[in-house]
Amino acid sequence: MKSSSLPDIQATPDERGIAIDQVGITDLRYPIQILDRDGKPFPTVANITMSVHLPHHFKGTHMSRFLEVLARHEGEVTMRTLPDILHDLKKRLDAEEAHIEVGFTYFVTKVAPVSELPAKVGCDCTFLGTSNGTHDDFALRVVVPVTTLCPCSKEISEYGAHNQRGYVTLEIRPRQQEDGGWDLIWIEELIAIAEKSGSAPLYALLKRSDERFVTMQAYENPVFVEDVVRNVAAQLKADARVASFTVKAVNHESIHDHNAFAVVVSGTN
Repeated sequence: MKSSSLPDIQATPDERGIAIDQVGITDLRYPIQILDRDGKPFPTVANITMSVHLPHHFKGTHMSRFLEVLARHEGEVTMRTLPDILHDLKKRLDAEEAHIEVGFTYFVTKVAPVSELPAKVGCDCTFLGTSNGTHDDFALRVVVPVTTLCPCSKEISEYGAHNQRGYVTLEIRPRQQEDGGWDLIWIEELIAIAEKSGSAPLYALLKRSDERFVTMQAYENPVFVEDVVRNVAAQLKADARVASFTVKAVNHESIHDHNAFAVVVSGTN
């Protein structure tokens, strides 16, 4: 039986008069390629959410069409290709607005500070895209692990200070160019900003000489969670490519039965 002869239940009318803001597919694991800072393809596996706005008079959306669009754009998924995917989603699903969220792990090679031994560290990243009748929107989210050492603990203790692993989340919206594209900001750049804002970077591979170096580096550079977000915010504000941002830092406290966090949103005091 031809598909054209089968009833299209999703396209039948709905009488409740309630539009749906987003409807689509989520938790789709799919292979993609992004670009590293050298412009080389970086293959990874993404967790994808795709959705569209559904007018009140439609009963449902056509879920298979999301996969059709994604399959047509198989390959590079970056800030320069997301608009095409979003525009195709709107066209294929007859929608006024489309959304996509692409989460993936990005690995960078970290070289130990003394032994200079290389090993890869993974950071969770997300591309967020929206297209409606007036404009396209893109955001990049990167979660970076760092070491933080408590300034108060260092000041009040006769020796030592408590430290912990912290996670810095940077979500930035690049400035949009006249041709509709966005200023390019590399994931590696955001990782470097986060690491510079903590007490010390995290590494996958450390020998004893490296551990000594990192421990002393953190001790000489104590930061509160408030310091971390302010350090990041100051660097992002100074970057003309960044239109807006949100930065959040969470410390997984080592001597408290809770975590500490701080948030700065651009445009707020």
